[in-house]
Amino acid sequence: MTPSTIDLFILTFNCANNLINVAVWAAHLKAALSGQGAAGKGNGNALPDLVVFSLQEVAPLAYSFIGPYFLNPYYARYAEALNLAAGQLLEADDYRTSSNGASGSGASGGDPYKLVRAKNVGMTAILLFARDPSKIQQIEEAECGFGAADMGNKGAVGLRVTWSDVDGREDNTIATTTTEEPKTTELTFVATHLAAMEWNLKKRNANWRSIVSGLTFANPREVLPKGEFPSESRAARSTPDRSGAGDTAPPVPRGTQDSSNSADDDDGDSDAQPLLNTNPDHTSTLQSISIFKPTSHLFLAGDLNYRINTTTPPPLATYPSFDPSSANHFSNFLPRDQLTQEREAGRTMHGLSEAPITFGPTYKYDVHPVKGEAVNEESVKRGNKVNGVPEVPWRFASHRWPGWCDRVLYLDVPAWVTTEPEAEAEAEQRKKKVEVEVEAYDSLPVVETSDHRPVFFRAKVPVLGEEEMRVPLLTEEGEGEDELVLEEWKKDPRVSIPMPVDVHAWERRAAARRKEVVVGWTAFFWSTEEGALVLVALLVMGVGSWWLLRDW
Repeated sequence: MTPSTIDLFILTFNCANNLINVAVWAAHLKAALSGQGAAGKGNGNALPDLVVFSLQEVAPLAYSFIGPYFLNPYYARYAEALNLAAGQLLEADDYRTSSNGASGSGASGGDPYKLVRAKNVGMTAILLFARDPSKIQQIEEAECGFGAADMGNKGAVGLRVTWSDVDGREDNTIATTTTEEPKTTELTFVATHLAAMEWNLKKRNANWRSIVSGLTFANPREVLPKGEFPSESRAARSTPDRSGAGDTAPPVPRGTQDSSNSADDDDGDSDAQPLLNTNPDHTSTLQSISIFKPTSHLFLAGDLNYRINTTTPPPLATYPSFDPSSANHFSNFLPRDQLTQEREAGRTMHGLSEAPITFGPTYKYDVHPVKGEAVNEESVKRGNKVNGVPEVPWRFASHRWPGWCDRVLYLDVPAWVTTEPEAEAEAEQRKKKVEVEVEAYDSLPVVETSDHRPVFFRAKVPVLGEEEMRVPLLTEEGEGEDELVLEEWKKDPRVSIPMPVDVHAWERRAAARRKEVVVGWTAFFWSTEEGALVLVALLVMGVGSWWLLRDW
């Protein structure tokens, strides 16, 4: 029986600490939602059920470290742009909502989308929007930082959602004709910002290991049986800066090729956090609170910062072109992509998949360069528009290799769901249908407020219950094809988590959050106009009080 699906839209963007232009973003989002992206397959003129924004450098450090109050104005602009775009699409006569979603201008009137949850870890944020919030039955949160003392100048933040395919209408009817009973499925979303700079390849891999081991959706102390929580070693309490955000490249030893992207010695990274082993009997318990929970879908989006070289470009370097007829077309640079190399080598993003990349590099753009240096200067002079918005003049920054830093990856439906013991013809038919079906994976145009291009992803995600997603009992027995199937299953991170869960990461992060508040307020008072005004006001009040009370 064919499962119902969730129409999912994910967008990742490095905001460069700036507020966005709502009108410009609405125009670009409208094009993306309507399937006008170059890589889109078409989506039947339907609005997605869920929209997830992964935002990096969402606001200045002071605002980000203090918390939601200062971030709400930044979040509000994304919500306004999304609802403006969706509202314009709904006004079209031939446009409809998703078959699983609510109809009309919104689930309950008003805006088409409601912001269900916003969560940040330092300067990285995740926003979850829903057409029909009543379908979301439960939300869990997780966070981890990669900076000094686990603070979140770079880090990862996660949301785990329990989704029901029951329609939100009063009669409680089911929103699909392909199922007889309402079903629920879990979706895990991770927004992250990994280590920057070309030479920090091993740092980026280490950041991924921190996500797998430390991004948990519950405190392990509360999950493990009483008396089974291990003590933390002194080595584990050492928390070096794992952000990899240094501005100076390490010296290249003689005899080393600058163009090497190899990370074969990745396990020797001195900044890798020691992982804490617990009783093997508790492995499944801990995995259930990790990103690789066996019964959950997983999507990861962010500025992953993987480049096409480990050194900065030399003078007069050749940069990718967007001209399909050019020998330097960007597709010829794509084989140098570090993320693809490291993922295929099993050193990062274990088990995750990515749709084919058909768009150009998303970083680093120099917008409004000196006259005569813009790549698209002639187009700008002609007044060309993209999605109804004037084209932004740009060139690639000369001190950075252009790269596909901004990515969306996903963990596909497990093999055991599509290899159930059915009739051969039915099994093949089911295998084709029960998978994450990617409909679009593309980038938005260059915007004035950032040196990154936003990247969006759209897919149909099957609603699979816990029993369908659960890992079958594996045995070492088997012969021939059965044995090969078992070996293939064991490669799935749901079966064998790539690295153990760090049971103390949750509490270290809680301590780091307290430090962030102190750092945030300190930066607020000494580096922002608002903070300076507060200090001046306090000084004036203090002097005035002293003057009034001096003769008392």
